Order: sequence, then structure tokens, then C-alpha cells
Amino acid sequence: MLRKKTNGVARRPQRTSILSKVGETAVDRRAFLRGSGLAIGGLAAISATGGTVTQANAAASATGKVETIKSVCTHCSVGCTVIAEVQDGVWTGQEPGWDSPFNLGSHCAKGASVREHAHGERRLKYPMKKEGGEWKRISWEQAIDEIGDGMMQIREESGPDSVYWLGSAKHNNEQAYLFRKFAAYWGTNNVDHQARICHSTTVAGVANTWGYGAMTNSYNDIHNSKAIFIIGGNPAEAHPISLLHVLKAKEQNNAPLIVCDPRFTRTAAHADEYVRFRPGTDVALVWGILWHIFENGWEDKEFIRTRVWGMDQIRDEVAKWTPEEVERVTGTPGSQLKRVARTMANNRPGTVIWCMGGTQHTNGNNNTRAYCILQLALGNMGTEGGGTNIFRGHDNVQGATDLGVLSHTLPGYYGLSAGAWGHWSRVWGEDIDWLKGQFETVKSADGKDKNLMNLTGIPVSRWIDGILEDKENIDQPNNVRAMVLWGHAPNSQTRMTEMKTAMEKLDMLVVVDPYPTVSAVLHDRTDGVYLLPACTQFETRGSVTASNRSLQWRDKVVEPLFESLPDHVIMAKFANKFGWADRLFRNIEMEDAETPNIESITREFNQGMWTVGYTGQSPERIKLHMANQHTFDRTTLQAVGGPADGDFYGLPWPCWGTPEMNHPGTPNLYDMSKPVADGGLCFRARFGVERDGDNLLAEGVSNPGAEIQDGYPEFTMQMLVDLGWDKDLTQEEKTVIAGVAGVQLDGMGEAGTSGTGNQGAGEEVGEQSMSPFPSDFNTKTASVNWKTDLSGGIQRVAIKHGCAPFGNAKARAVVWTFPDPVPLHREPLYTNRRDLVADYPTYEDRKFYRLPTMYASIQKNDVSKEYPIILTSGRLVEYEGGGDETRSNPWLAELQQDMFIEINTRDANDIGVRDGAQVWVEGPEGGKVKVMAMVTERVGAGVAFMPFHFGGHFQGEDQRSKYPDGADPYVLGESTNTAQTYGYDSVTQMQETKATLCKIMPA
Repeated sequence: MLRKKTNGVARRPQRTSILSKVGETAVDRRAFLRGSGLAIGGLAAISATGGTVTQANAAASATGKVETIKSVCTHCSVGCTVIAEVQDGVWTGQEPGWDSPFNLGSHCAKGASVREHAHGERRLKYPMKKEGGEWKRISWEQAIDEIGDGMMQIREESGPDSVYWLGSAKHNNEQAYLFRKFAAYWGTNNVDHQARICHSTTVAGVANTWGYGAMTNSYNDIHNSKAIFIIGGNPAEAHPISLLHVLKAKEQNNAPLIVCDPRFTRTAAHADEYVRFRPGTDVALVWGILWHIFENGWEDKEFIRTRVWGMDQIRDEVAKWTPEEVERVTGTPGSQLKRVARTMANNRPGTVIWCMGGTQHTNGNNNTRAYCILQLALGNMGTEGGGTNIFRGHDNVQGATDLGVLSHTLPGYYGLSAGAWGHWSRVWGEDIDWLKGQFETVKSADGKDKNLMNLTGIPVSRWIDGILEDKENIDQPNNVRAMVLWGHAPNSQTRMTEMKTAMEKLDMLVVVDPYPTVSAVLHDRTDGVYLLPACTQFETRGSVTASNRSLQWRDKVVEPLFESLPDHVIMAKFANKFGWADRLFRNIEMEDAETPNIESITREFNQGMWTVGYTGQSPERIKLHMANQHTFDRTTLQAVGGPADGDFYGLPWPCWGTPEMNHPGTPNLYDMSKPVADGGLCFRARFGVERDGDNLLAEGVSNPGAEIQDGYPEFTMQMLVDLGWDKDLTQEEKTVIAGVAGVQLDGMGEAGTSGTGNQGAGEEVGEQSMSPFPSDFNTKTASVNWKTDLSGGIQRVAIKHGCAPFGNAKARAVVWTFPDPVPLHREPLYTNRRDLVADYPTYEDRKFYRLPTMYASIQKNDVSKEYPIILTSGRLVEYEGGGDETRSNPWLAELQQDMFIEINTRDANDIGVRDGAQVWVEGPEGGKVKVMAMVTERVGAGVAFMPFHFGGHFQGEDQRSKYPDGADPYVLGESTNTAQTYGYDSVTQMQETKATLCKIMPA
């Protein structure tokens, strides 16, 4: 176990060194070389004296100017700063950002090699299409014309929903926002991105527990944790730099690290307590821990009384999970869980961390809510060192989710209601009737017209079924006929044998990516496939949101290479082709006819994202933070002096009001120890004020300085009037509020619908006789609330009086709107524990997200005798996502060249397989893969593990010849998802990848 090595007392250095001389400044590689005499002159001196280090011959290396440019790593969402060294427009070297409070001068293997991501020779270099079975180079103009004409023909024949726009967690915030807006202008909610298949169950579960669906604290705040509980996450491989923050707490606080995982991972190797459990039994495991907490009275009773609703119903369910029953279901000894419970109870505040091991299940929303309830019971929420720290897997999967690249909501989680569309139409300055006309209108069951703009679209996890399902079973007029995979690797999704069939049935398949991805080769199409080279995020600029909700700004490192283009430029090309570019960019500045100004896009979403507080982070404020990273404390993330004094790094959302309000951002969600104006918060009042006669608002607690020292609902104009606070609104704020409400102002024509006004302290409105506001102004504007007020005035006034704009409520431990209001254990669809199916059955089949979804009809079939081994999947440190870009990186490809399956020693011996041998792995739906066996004790008996980063082989066949010349990744391999099976979460349609069955045979 790590122990703190020093007591923090300053002492004299024992000898003089180069490091001691430059200790007062940031030390990077160049500074070290200069200070140690190993700069250019020093190298020459060493050479003259017979040293082995020789001077570089190229004159440019001695005289050329090296420019350093800050960017952010494009892999996981820790948000590590990359310092690019650029010479004559060429990215020649890189360093980690020593000033960044996130990575503190560190990089993982992927981060250390991101230069190759941009300069990689395996990139798509120009637009291509498949014609007669051969890849053919075409121009951008031909590509946009052919694709655009084909799409408009499909739209005319089958409606806008027959084109699926699949977006990306790799887009920056501005591109993600523009992509969702683009899909709306096309007229479809068939738009989604990777969050659906990584953390949609987190967002749903967490947001429906206490208000927002995101990481509550930060990597840095883990420094304050007295205990760390990781379940279904492997940060040592998936988010390596995050582990530095975990180990800091472990060392300086002696914080026990508890890791719960079916597999002994590299993270588990650091654990003080490793808990192995059967895949798919997270709820049972957590309830087993809570059983001991409740049994011994270790819960935080006062926290529960004042800030939690529904815990009594949780107690009733937990009481069923005795140590004996927990061991029967999970395989984990009750005595171990009692030790875990005692450790968490005795070491508060503790943090709970999870990742996709907990989310990718048919009852994933139950898992994430159970994790939250554990923290509520312990009183570990809204405090430094506590919270639920949810590690996101892509560099901007948090931002792309917030910006609404989802089939069930508009940007900012506004949903798809008429009110949500009305809000964004006002932000866009768009005619709502024109926008409605872009969407299909169908007849509902009662014979009334129903506009599909208000109906959730098909999620990315189910796009296959959007193509293959019988048209009569889909809640849209026709099947999907064209797929646009924009920055998405299809091998990250399950059911790849059916995916191949679906790709071949399409009229058109369009891939927009710096690398071709498995989309180029999975199918056997000879025509109708287009590859469009998007540039990387290092060849453009914009903001990106780290997992802790902080926004950072990437500067452009180099100009787009080859014939690649930035994503927002490609969107503009399509918008011009479709004829509504002038509408789409109405309020966005254009650098030329096809280049939207990135900063202008930021300002537009600042105008509309009031729900989650993406309104205070102007481009100038974000850039100021990037330029002054060194001024931010490494634990609190708060600037100590300097131009951003008092701000929290990256202005983590919610950053309330307008940029002029200068809200510092919210470092830890729901922290009632700070005033709201200083980054404090309470739980959000988004579930009403009463339930079954019980109060849903907080009981007698509020943030310091709040003028309402009790629970209160979300703020509306009516609430300001009732409190007498409406007088604090400025004239200009009232004008904007009037416009939102559609109120006609005397002598002023139609009220304005945009603009921020004076967001200062809030001067009093002038004499009523001089005011253009009608006498019934307050009545007519009563329903305008903190989420729809485009002036930000309601938020400003609420915070002026010490209150949170979204109210002050209790977290709810019971979500009455979900299939399982109290989280329940349900056996996976494919389970080898048939003895548990009767006690813990899955759901009945149902239809949602436009598609029929099977549950019981699959689980009723017992396939466990033929497929006896549980199959799970996860990440490797060397690769990321579908792996196309990282397997195309020679430095990373060298580290891991073979796709493999981990098999327990007992199972391997029973099957007759030795380490390093080739085996077939087959799933119960017929998909099979040929991979190398790794015989190991990492997995328990009866469980097998495969990583999901591989592609380019399909059911034993090498598909390298199907890639465009020079664009095939260095490393190919089977995708685990070829053998993975059907299964989708009951709330979000998250795919099941962590608990299916397989059989393993010698190849």
C-alpha cells in the first residue's frame, strides 16, 4: 500500500542540481535542456569532447522558430493538455501540459502519441466512393452533389426519418451543437452519438435521482476522499491519468481503495479490497453493502431526513438482500461486503466511481441509481471528497451529450416537447411552423395528426433495427435507407452479423472520419459507399468538456492535412446543398460561405443552454483559463489570484447567467457549504414539490446566504413576483422576458427575443408611467422560467438573493417514472443461472424509441448448456473506442498486436486450450470470432473477457484487402461485438455488452 512519504516540512536540498535551479519555474523538456547545457550549443560542446550525443545536421533545427500551441488530448475525457511544437506549419513534437491541473505534466501512452493521430499516414486523404467494387477518388464537390442528391431523393420518397445522422463524441462542443441543429433542420430526431452506448444509463439514472446526469465532483476533488469505491471501472487502462488523482488520495489520506469488478484489472491491482462478483449483479452487490449499513445504523440519518426522499422504500428492498442471498446471486461472501460497508462508513467522505462496467446492461439504469443511493445513504453527496465521479470515455462525450446529439432531446436536455422546440426556435430566430414542416406528420392511433418532431428518434444502439425491422413495427413512416456515420466506429456496437446485413440493405452508406473505420469493410457492398475525410480536432479549434464538466479550449495546431475538412465546414457544405444554410447560420458569423465562425457558434449555444448552465462560458473566459492554467489550485481547481481569480478551472457547468455575471462555475454539484454565487448548489427541484402527500423539497436546509432557508421550487417569473423580487429585473431583461412570453409592449412593437441586457447588480425599473410594460405583464409572463428566459435575468435575480435557479429539493431514491421505481436486480437476458430467472426475471417485451424491444422472449430460452461461459468486454490502455485511429498509430500498434480472449485456467484446461492458442468464441445468436487465448486468473472460472477495440477481421476472415489503399490500420483483429448479443436497457436502450454467454472451442 502506498504511504505518504513526507511530512510537508521544508528542508534544504542535499546537493545542487539543475532541478533545484529551475525549481521556481515550470520545468519542461526545453527548459531542462537549456538549463543543463544540453541545448544546441551544449550538444556541440559534448560532441567536441568525444561525447556520444551529436549535434543535429539540419540547419532548421538550430535556427527555425518553434511555436508552442495548447490543445487537449482527443482520447478519454480526463482532458489532458497537449503542448504541440510546430515548426513551419508542421507538428514536429509534443509535451504534456505541466500547468494543467488535470494532467500535471503526465500523459498515458495514447496521449503521448496523439501527434501521430494528426500526421498519421493511414488517414483518409481525399473523398472516395465505392464504384463497381473499387474505391475511386472523387472531389468534394462531386461527393456533396452525389450524396446530397441521393439523400434528397430518399427524403422525397420515404421522408426525412429515412436518413439517419449519427454524430460523434469526437466533435468539439460547437460542432456537436451544430450537428444537432443540422438534424433538426433536416427534419429528424434520428440522430445520436456514442453516449447512448456508454453512459446513457448514467445520465438517466443520475439525472432522475438528484437533477443533473453528470460527474458530481472532479478528478482533482478525489484528493479529498477518505475512501474510494470503484465499481465497473478500470481507470488504470481506460483513463490512466485519472489514476494519479486516485493514488494521491490513497497516499496522502491513507484512503482505502475498494475495487468491485468481475475481472482482476490493473486498477484492482492497486486495491486494498478487491471484490469479485458475477457480471450483471451490481444491484444485488450494492444492496448487500447497504444491508450491513442499515443493519448497523451506519447511514447518515440527518442527511436522509433533510435531503432525500424515498429511502424507506429502499430499506424495504434492501432488507431482502441478506448476506446469504447476496452470496447466492453475486458469488461474493457476505463477510467481505460487511467489511466493505464498515470501511465506507468509517472513512467519510468517500467517493463512488463507475464506468461502462456498470452502465452497459439491460438494467443499467438500476445499477447507476443503486450507486447513487449508496452515496445518499452515507451522506457522501454535496461534499468535497464525496460524490459520484463518473469517468467518461471519449474526449467530448460529456459535451456532445450536453449539446444534445441524442435522439430524445434538444441541446441542454430540454427534451422534445412543444415548449422545448419553442425555446430553441427563439434562440435560432426560426419560424416554428417552418421547422415543423421539415418533420413528418403521421396519424396517431386516435386518428389525430402527430408531428414526429416531438417523438424520440431511433437510438444508435438500434439503427440496425431501423433498417431490418418490418416497417409496420416501426413508429415512423418508413425504414432507414441511408446511414451517415460521422465520427463513429461501428465495431463498438453489438450484433455485428446483423449490422453487416443492415449495411448491405442500405441505399447509401456515408462515413465521415479521419480514418475509414470498420464501416468501410464490414459489408460486401460494391456501390453506394462514400468515405469523406474529416480533419482531426488538432486541425481546427473549439471548446471541449472534460468529464468533470469543465470546458477547455483547443487552439488549431496545424492546417487541415491532405484534402480533409473540419466537421463544421462539411456540415455547411451539406446545408448549402439542401438549401437552408441561410436559416441554419442566421445568427452565426461566417468566415466564408462554408466556414462558420467557431466562437460565434459558442455564443449561440450560450444563448440557449440555460438548463445546465452552458451560458456563462464565453470563448473569452474559456481561453483566459487555458492561458492561465498555472494560477488554478490543483485540488480545488479555483484560481488563486491572476486574471481569473476566484473562477473554477474551465467554468464547470452550471456556470449560471451570462458571461457578464462572472459566475465562477460549479466545482462540486449539490454542495450546500458554499453560496450559489460562489459555486454552491442544492439538489434540483425537477420532480415537483409533492408526491403522495410527502414533501419533495428540502427540509430546513439551504445554501449560505439564501434568503429562503428551506426548500423551494424552481424559479419562474411568477415566483419572482410572489417574492417581490421582480423589481430587481432590469428594463432590458423584462423586455426579453416579454418576448419569450409573446407579450406585445406598448409603443415598442413586438418584444425582442434575444440579447443579454445589462447583467450588473440590477438597477430598479423606472416609474411605471414611463414603462412600456402593460398592467397585466406579470400575469402574461408568469410561466417564463429560469430555463426559458433568454435574458438570464431570472437566474441573476435568484442568485442575487442566494438561491439556486433550479430550486432546492430532496434527491429521490425512488424514480416513479421508471420501469423499476426502486432499483431491482434482474437476471441478464442470456444467463447461465437458470435457478435465478424465476426469482429475478427480466422485463416483458415492450416498444419504445420507435422500436419493439425484446426481453422475456429471449430470456425464456435456456441456451446455457451449449453456451456456458459468461462473456464480458472492456478497454485496453493501448487503444481507444473502435480502435481505428489508435491501431493506425505505429507507436501504439507495436504495443498490442493481437486480439485475444482471457480465459480462466480451469476453463482453459477443461476446454483443452493452452495459452497463446487460437480459439473460436461463439455467441448464442451465431456470431463467432477467432482470437488468441490468454489463460489467466484475471477472470474467474466461468467468465471470459475480450477487449472491444479491434476490427478488420470478421468471423475468421481477414478484410485488409477491402480497405482503400494505404488506409488500413496496422493492427487488425476480430471484434468482440461479432459474438455479442441482443439486449437493451429498459429506459435508454443502452446495449448489453457486459453479461452475455458464449462457448469457446479450439480453432
